[in-house]
Amino acid sequence: MLSRRALLATAALWSLPAILTRPARAAGETIRIGVLPFGTASWEAAIIKARGLDAANGFTLETVKLAGNDAARIAFQGRQLDTIVGDLIWAARLRNEGRGVKFVPYSTTEGALMVPPDSPIKEIGDLVGKRLGVAGGALDKNWVLLRAQARETGNLDLETASQLAYGAPPLLMQKLESRELDAALLYWTYCARLEAKGYRRLISADDIMRAFGAKGSVALIGYLFEGETVRTKPAAVEGFARASAAAKEVLANEPEAWALVRPLMAAEDDATFEALKRNFLAGTPRRPLATERSDAETIYATLARLGGERLVGEAKVLPPDLYLDGARNG
Repeated sequence: MLSRRALLATAALWSLPAILTRPARAAGETIRIGVLPFGTASWEAAIIKARGLDAANGFTLETVKLAGNDAARIAFQGRQLDTIVGDLIWAARLRNEGRGVKFVPYSTTEGALMVPPDSPIKEIGDLVGKRLGVAGGALDKNWVLLRAQARETGNLDLETASQLAYGAPPLLMQKLESRELDAALLYWTYCARLEAKGYRRLISADDIMRAFGAKGSVALIGYLFEGETVRTKPAAVEGFARASAAAKEVLANEPEAWALVRPLMAAEDDATFEALKRNFLAGTPRRPLATERSDAETIYATLARLGGERLVGEAKVLPPDLYLDGARNG
């Protein structure tokens, strides 16, 4: 399941603006990151290695290729990795259970409910009787939020009002394209691929979170670090957070840098590439951590109320000290 190999840098080291760099070290602690096939974490890792952002920030980045999310969680919990990209709800649950997990905001881009270009579905109420695909299962946070929005705005129980089909995102996307489904709630990368083909978003998770009180786009996805890693490799962990932010700035400001990333994206055409690129960049977290946490507390409380213990565990509030201090300026 775990195939360990350092990601090869395929481009020469280029200079960076001084604001993005730190004094390079000849050696430093290693940060092992788990990456999935075509996962966006591999995009950042490639830039970090190619631009020497790990060395510039006092650590060495090692990538570990994983088969899927389950493999990532198992490896992380087994301390075979220093970090993975995971969701805020799972990170909070681990911390509430006594593990000293820390969360570094990674992306505010979330999933959405997608429909075909010519679909008659215009609003949530139109999903009554329709075939609805849901990625991630019955307790997926996007699904919990969508169900809550349907109840709040239309007194509609989507679990009974629609014909539900849970499944893996690629399969659901395929069934939506073949019209075996009328709509599908998918993760953002699949939404971007469909948008490139003319499909449209009916409602996004970001829209729903704002309806439930969030003041801005909330990063429900982040890098997770075990407390032991933060204690034993503090400089490397903080250096990784800086390198991640710097890699995002490179991708936002230097279009030529995407030449390195594109082979990792499985983008079959320019339209898909541009949609993935646009959505990735739009999700860059830029708010102060205090603001980020305030909105996250609001959304977590909503999810705890609606999803209950099966979703969030016993704790009903976001645990204190979940965020890594200094992970982002602002």
